[in-house]
Amino acid sequence: MTDSPRTTLTLAEVEAVARTAHDGQTDKAGRPYAEHLHAVAEGVRVRGGDDEQIAAAWLHDSVEDDALTERWLEEAALTRRTKDIVLALTKRAGESPEAYATRVLGTPGALLVKEADLAHNADPTRLAILDEPTRNRLTEKYAHMRALLGLTAPDTPPVP
Repeated sequence: MTDSPRTTLTLAEVEAVARTAHDGQTDKAGRPYAEHLHAVAEGVRVRGGDDEQIAAAWLHDSVEDDALTERWLEEAALTRRTKDIVLALTKRAGESPEAYATRVLGTPGALLVKEADLAHNADPTRLAILDEPTRNRLTEKYAHMRALLGLTAPDTPPVP
């Protein structure tokens, strides 16, 4: 191991930080939250995303879910682009879906991460576990966001 500092965290280090930060959290279906983070990171990878976008995928809910602070993000050994993507994907209290979508669209690299996030959130097998009212509400919510982002075609990631 060298004593020279690295400029940014590796993807493995970002994954470890994200898994630790969300440890003990579960999704709406009761599954470990890290499964969602992994699925979004993999979704970004198969859609041709770069390492900065994959890192952002691992961290995309960390500030919003209070798993990590905005200060931690700002001080982390991450590229400015990765930080900007995470911040763009962080919903703010009282923010309209339209304002959120505008910020995502205005941040280079964020749309691909959000597309992978929406694809996993809207996965029919994942939604099938939920009660019908929740499933219907989330299906409509995700379809509305896809439309706001111009992602109107059914999500089909490219074959690697």
